[in-house]
Amino acid sequence: MSTVAARLERLPFSRFHLKLLVMGGLGFTFEAADAGLIAFVLPVIRAKWHLTSFETGMIGSSTYIGFLFGALFAGMLGDRFGRRVVMSWALLIFCAMTLCNAFVNDWHTFFVFRMLAGVGMGAEGAIIAPFLSEFVSRRYRGTFTGALAGFFSFGFVLSAVVGYFLIPSSPDGWRYALILAASPVLMLLWWRKSLLESPRWLECRGRESEANSIVEKIEIEIERSGRTLPPIDYSAVAMQRPAAPLGFVAVLKALWTRPLAYTTAMIWIFWLAITFCAYAFLTWIPGLLVQSGLTMSKSFSYTIAIYLAQIPGYYCGAFTNEKLGRKRSIVTFMVLACLSAIWLSTAKDAHTMLFASMALSFAMNGVVAGQYAYTPEVFPTEVRATGMGAASSFGRIGAIASPMLVGYIFPILGFAGVFGMTTAVLAIGGLVVLIFGKETKGLSLETIAVEELSVNSGVPGNEALRKVD
Repeated sequence: MSTVAARLERLPFSRFHLKLLVMGGLGFTFEAADAGLIAFVLPVIRAKWHLTSFETGMIGSSTYIGFLFGALFAGMLGDRFGRRVVMSWALLIFCAMTLCNAFVNDWHTFFVFRMLAGVGMGAEGAIIAPFLSEFVSRRYRGTFTGALAGFFSFGFVLSAVVGYFLIPSSPDGWRYALILAASPVLMLLWWRKSLLESPRWLECRGRESEANSIVEKIEIEIERSGRTLPPIDYSAVAMQRPAAPLGFVAVLKALWTRPLAYTTAMIWIFWLAITFCAYAFLTWIPGLLVQSGLTMSKSFSYTIAIYLAQIPGYYCGAFTNEKLGRKRSIVTFMVLACLSAIWLSTAKDAHTMLFASMALSFAMNGVVAGQYAYTPEVFPTEVRATGMGAASSFGRIGAIASPMLVGYIFPILGFAGVFGMTTAVLAIGGLVVLIFGKETKGLSLETIAVEELSVNSGVPGNEALRKVD
């Protein structure tokens, strides 16, 4: 019986959880601000360095090459050595490389530093959701993690404002913008020194005394605020016994052996679809609007409106994660995204492009709110960070390919070709979740893991996972 998990499951949402939400969410904000800024930087450095469409696409993809490796290794390191230390180092790498990026003078060096910054961004993005979801009760975990992902939207809006006002202000405006994106990260690094390690991970590693000590600190903090904790309900948490840490090869093998292979395949295809479409759209939309006849200034102002549409998208997704369940919420927003992409593919004037793009931005980020809630839930604690990191890493193949592919397709087929392709990819991702996804609403992380492993392997509980080693 998991004493730690049962104690965590009874905790009401409190100031402690709000602090976790903001601390983790700001990491997403700075990651998104940096990723969003590149959409405004690209048209400037393309003209400054006389880049071809393919070279511009290469720079657009550079972050996600680093992201691929950062996400994968962060997951494996997080499962082996703990979530907290990986989260801190990831932010430091991202901050340092982004600052270096602001001082380069050719696209080759820019590409290298963008790629290295992407390692930190990928590690940060992959570790936050599995780490923080392990502190949260099943009653509000979907809303919490969806709201956590919602911080991405503030970063994209911030990048749009900086891109609109700062980048055109001087020939070196793009450099100032990158410095501005990296500087606040230093404050967040200092604040994160107070982070606690995940009690669920500690218990999974057999370190029960440390895990119980951390849970006790959280309980005392909540009780000091005047709230009374309900009795512990052990029946709400399925039993999972401690497991020895798996090696890096073994933990990846575990994802693709029979207990978890079905889940891994479904999640990877889903991540590939949504990441391919999201980054094709976000990276290229200012440039596509310019190439469609808008001035750069008007394109940037449109992009602010498009990024603002992300905010209600994320928080509607966070709300429906609990009301509809993760699976239904994801599929509903995927359908809306497909319809919006079809609308955008037929747009003939600037206003139609704007409203269709806002609708697509709203819907796709409703999907992302479900994506970040759902993915950590469907993997057991022993491999949760690796499962999230590997899915995020595989999804970045889409982020790497899509800017280059858009750069190739747009001159040939225009808006219709780009967003016709987006519709097809989104439809595939939605169908995979609809057919193969399992609903996780209202279940503890331990119960989800036991049910998942038992159904797919016929071996009770996490004994199925131990067979891998």
